[in-house]
Amino acid sequence: MSRPQILIAIMGVDQHENGAISVSRTLREAQMDVRYAGLFHTADSLLARAQAEDADVIGISCHSWEFMHYVPELMTMLASAERAIPVVVGGSVLTPKDKQHLAELGVAACFSAGAEPDAIVDEIRRLAQPRVDARVAAD
Repeated sequence: MSRPQILIAIMGVDQHENGAISVSRTLREAQMDVRYAGLFHTADSLLARAQAEDADVIGISCHSWEFMHYVPELMTMLASAERAIPVVVGGSVLTPKDKQHLAELGVAACFSAGAEPDAIVDEIRRLAQPRVDARVAAD
C-alpha cells in the first residue's frame, strides 16, 4: 500500500515553524510520508521540491501575510506545469476573507489555528487519495 506523500513548507521570510513541525508530526503519526521542506520558500522553489518529491499534497504554514503574495503565484505555476497537486494552507493569520480568496484561487483547504488534528488528517488523506490511487494503479 502506498502512503500519501505530503510536502510541508513555509513561504517567504516567515520564521514561525512550530505549527508546520506539529502538523508534520501529526501526519506522520497518521502513517503519511511527510517531508518538511523548511523555511524561506518561493513559488519556484516549492514547485520544484513538490515535483522532485512527487508530492500528493502541498501544505503551506502561514503565520504572516506573505502567503497572500506567494500562494497565487504557486497556484498559477502549478496550473502552468499541469500539476494537479492540492494545496492546503494553515496558520494563525487566516481570516474568513482570506479563506474565501484562497478558495477562489483553487486552494483545496484552509485550517485556522486551533484546527482539530483529526480534521486535518482526514482532509489531507481525502485530498491525497486520488494521486495515491493513481500511483498504485501505475505500479
